[in-house]
Amino acid sequence: GKPMRFNMAIYTVHEPPTKRYQPFGDPERFAFVRDGFSFWAFLLAPVWMLRHRMWLVLLGYVIVVVGVEIGLRAFGLPQSVNFGVGALLALLIGFEAATLRRFTLGRRRWTNVGVIVGENREAAERRFFDAWVRSEGATPLPPGPALRHPPAAPDVIGLFPQPGARV
Repeated sequence: GKPMRFNMAIYTVHEPPTKRYQPFGDPERFAFVRDGFSFWAFLLAPVWMLRHRMWLVLLGYVIVVVGVEIGLRAFGLPQSVNFGVGALLALLIGFEAATLRRFTLGRRRWTNVGVIVGENREAAERRFFDAWVRSEGATPLPPGPALRHPPAAPDVIGLFPQPGARV
């Protein structure tokens, strides 16, 4: 069989809000957010936030950085402590980059439609859209452990209606 690979990445898939004239989101605009450490968010946090149009996150980041800087100067701590705190903050941003992106997409009313695993983003997109097409444009049904959303429960035929239920 196929050799087992251990470099698989996990992506959450986000569907943009639908327009009035669309029955479902535009597949070209779906966002695949990779879980895990983000090197660019760690190295260049403000630029990374601007690139992903995360204005509220950037504002919060600036407020935290300015507050930490003022606090460190108020206590008269050496520059090495300032550098260490900055490095720890950069690490935090690198580790939480995916969470910050999902927060921003959620605020913009994007819907998390599933979780997909792939060797890279292209493979994950291919797996997701293959499942999406098979389910005729609806939220994809899981072809296996790749997607976490269970299919909708089918209507049961042959049972008596419950009191208060619409007939």
